Amino acid sequence: MNTMTANELMSGLPGEELVRAGLADLRAGRRTVPSCLAAIILPRLRRAALIDEVPGDLACDAELALYRLLRESGGDAYSRYNALLREVVSFESALDFRCRQFAR
Repeated sequence: MNTMTANELMSGLPGEELVRAGLADLRAGRRTVPSCLAAIILPRLRRAALIDEVPGDLACDAELALYRLLRESGGDAYSRYNALLREVVSFESALDFRCRQFAR
């Protein structure tokens, strides 16, 4: 049975760079916009075996933490929040599709 590496699984998906940065930040225990986004989609990342454990409490309040970070950085936090969530939802959908295709 062939197995796809995490790199192959994520390659070319919409939002790939953002999710990769988020995974790296999660593993390092950093609270950043990308790590909050990765924490929000953690169940799908776990199902695809892209991450096992998340250090500390990063996954507990990811949506609130994301909004706080965006608000602190200035600009229209609400619009940026929604745009970022749409991007990771696109990633999730593409990841699910790829996982289903690979499982066939």
